[in-house]
Amino acid sequence: MVTPLILTFVANDRPGLVDALSREVTAAGGNWLESRTAHMAGKFAGIVHVDVPDRERAGALKARLAGLAADGIAVTVDDTPSDVGELGVALVIELVGPDQPGIVRDIAHCLAAHRASIDEMDTETSDAPMGGGMLFHARIEVRGPADMDEAALRGELERIAGALMVDINLREPG
Repeated sequence: MVTPLILTFVANDRPGLVDALSREVTAAGGNWLESRTAHMAGKFAGIVHVDVPDRERAGALKARLAGLAADGIAVTVDDTPSDVGELGVALVIELVGPDQPGIVRDIAHCLAAHRASIDEMDTETSDAPMGGGMLFHARIEVRGPADMDEAALRGELERIAGALMVDINLREPG
């Protein structure tokens, strides 16, 4: 029976990291299905969804990946949940405003309170074009249950936007 796994990894950035990981997946008879990777602050990190033919090969893959620690690649392997649940509402949040501590905390807390799950989140800072300082940018894709009160979520996000003096746009994907 096919065994799906999620691999997460981080290492000092250098050529050959994906090669090392993919070589181990292939050696275990696995198939690399999807991934997201990023370079940040001298590190290269990612999350990978793989299928391995059976539990025995999954165990062998876990052991082989643990061996990559000697090469400076930290890998964590997790089984995928059998039931991820259905979430019916998809939304995109775009935010820009003066950088300050607590923006991610406030938005994440609001989303959790409304039972919304973050699918993807990209954040960055940039120089403000006028007056100096830094701007914080975020793009967050979220999913919520079909009965989620979008109007209440929108109202809470608008309240947060006012308190933090940031612009928040909430829209459907696409």
